[in-house]
Amino acid sequence: MTGQDWIEKDFYSALGVPKDADDAAIKKAYRKLARKYHPDQNPGDASAEAKFKEIGEAYAVLSDAEQRQQYDAVRAMAGGGARFAAGPGGGGNGFEDVFGSMFGGGAGPNVRYQQYPQGGAGGGGFEDILSSMLGGQGGFRSGGRRAGFTTPQKGPDVAAETTLPFRTAVEGATVEFTVDGRKVKTKIPAGVNDGRKLRIRGKGRPGSGGGDAGDLVVTVHVAPHPVFTLDGANLRMTVPVTFAEAALGTTLEVPTLDGHTVRLKVPAGTPTGRVLRVKGRGVPSGKTQGDLLVTVQVAVPQKLSRKAKEALETFAAESDHEDVRAGLAQRAAE
Repeated sequence: MTGQDWIEKDFYSALGVPKDADDAAIKKAYRKLARKYHPDQNPGDASAEAKFKEIGEAYAVLSDAEQRQQYDAVRAMAGGGARFAAGPGGGGNGFEDVFGSMFGGGAGPNVRYQQYPQGGAGGGGFEDILSSMLGGQGGFRSGGRRAGFTTPQKGPDVAAETTLPFRTAVEGATVEFTVDGRKVKTKIPAGVNDGRKLRIRGKGRPGSGGGDAGDLVVTVHVAPHPVFTLDGANLRMTVPVTFAEAALGTTLEVPTLDGHTVRLKVPAGTPTGRVLRVKGRGVPSGKTQGDLLVTVQVAVPQKLSRKAKEALETFAAESDHEDVRAGLAQRAAE
């Protein structure tokens, strides 16, 4: 956006507010129009997209106190919307008319004002003149640098959070958010872990000076499951086994998240805490699928019958020669 745009474009009209509208009224008007003309609500409608950009530019200037003050000053100086013509044929209300009226009409029709491109011959152009007239305030080119509205600025990011049921997080889902009064849908990939942040480009707040819109940053929380946990593309679960099953070995029927069961072999002598892997029973990830990781937990009985107690005492007597804590004190002293 250039100084010419500021003179030609009526930002108040674009938002449908009076020139003395306060910040709250401007913000309210912008949100209403943004919802109406947002590209997501008008797919394939070029006029709606152009209108959305127009109100975004208008809001970017009018919502900034300093830029609004400069805009009002420039518009008042130019009579509310003159068009500039560099050279002959400019017609009424041209570049000469504006500056002629500012200096009491003394310049006359034979005096020419030339607008040069940045870095071109003749040094500063129209925007340099305006800058010096406004006391060098930012909004126009100053010292070879474009400041304020002439520099495209990316819009602010918007943070959002969502909590998914565990099964939905595993399978993936489409979630809808409301950002500044407009609906934004985004796809949550399968296997998203708790606390993961997803960035949706261009779904934040509008940029200024023609800059890109900010991003929507979504923090995903996953509700806990009574049996399964997520570990990347893998699913984890803990399966209790009896002492006899752990010592002698066994084959278990283990439930999976899809409602089926798989047979899992527990080798003889499996200690508590050992992890056994079931291939391909985790989270789908593109062309691959994660695994189901099963942690074995040896269950200690809280109550023993007389015969069971006698059997364990016999077992203890038979294995009394084995010290399961051998070397523990030595390792602790290291």
